[in-house]
Amino acid sequence: MAEAGAHLTSTAANEQPSIFEVLAQESLMEAVRPALRHAIKVLAESNPSRFGFLWRSFDELYLLLDLLLQNHFLFHCSASFSENFYGLKRVPGGLRLPVSLGLRRTSRWRSLVLLCLVPYLRAKLEATLARQRDEEDFSIKLAQTRSQRLYRATVAAYPYVSSAWQAWIFCQQLLFVFGVTRTHSPLLWLANVRLARLNAQDIRDMERKSSINNNPADGSPLQRAWSLMSQAARGVAVSLSTSLSLGVFFLQFLEWWYSSDNQSTVKTLTSLPAPPPPLHLQQDHGTDARPGADSRSCPLCRRLRTNATVLSTSGFVFCYRCIFTYVKANRCCPVIGYPSELQHLVKIYEPDS
Repeated sequence: MAEAGAHLTSTAANEQPSIFEVLAQESLMEAVRPALRHAIKVLAESNPSRFGFLWRSFDELYLLLDLLLQNHFLFHCSASFSENFYGLKRVPGGLRLPVSLGLRRTSRWRSLVLLCLVPYLRAKLEATLARQRDEEDFSIKLAQTRSQRLYRATVAAYPYVSSAWQAWIFCQQLLFVFGVTRTHSPLLWLANVRLARLNAQDIRDMERKSSINNNPADGSPLQRAWSLMSQAARGVAVSLSTSLSLGVFFLQFLEWWYSSDNQSTVKTLTSLPAPPPPLHLQQDHGTDARPGADSRSCPLCRRLRTNATVLSTSGFVFCYRCIFTYVKANRCCPVIGYPSELQHLVKIYEPDS
């Protein structure tokens, strides 16, 4: 009995991942999203007419990509992409030792929802609240309706809700370190699963399952077509996961390179004085006699600017009312099409204003 108990204890200790492993796999996906977002932004700025829709619909496209990727790994590896990358798997949250690879359908779908939809909804909520705060800063304060007061109460309460959620995560991780609980994240607790290390039997099971799925089953033409479609979908998912595995460290490097701390250092090392405007543009402007060619006219309304505001992403100056309405509706510069937000509007004070 003592030998059996020692064997179970050693097996549980070997299967239980450390806090460093679970935090590393979480930081992996947290670094992929902002790095991929910056790559899409650079692509959209290089050609707004062709790739601008990628930037405007980035959240939805990333959600679709995340759903396909996580569903593939949950079905074939019983783990998310980052968990499988670090040699982990998801097992039922009970106290029994995991004996085989695989999740029940309810646990798999619950894990998929919590892995993909919860971060998407949180990102959309934070973006909406940030945009509404910017609009309030730039708008005139009027009498508030009941819905507006309810919204302001929601905005005021969100930081406390977010702080409570982060405190719950910290307490869960602290209990996981001391062995009080077997899950380090509230999302795993809600999905009723926990993390464990992959073993040799799990790897053999995954290889056998992959070999079985690669052989089309004999049957009706409809079954063969469905098998071929399934293999094509698996091939796309495998190629996508392989490319992400190879490029994940490059994406992490991008996320670090374009961080605020690193960018301040780069700007101090590479900052150069602004060159003067080209002379031929000044000459052309001096000989241009077209109506509306005055440098003080708004590019949108073609009239003399009122309450001049510059769009920092492009440098063009507009009327505040014109550019505020346009950027709020289209989220890009009306002249060159660069992706822009309301926080890029800067009020300027001209000598004659």
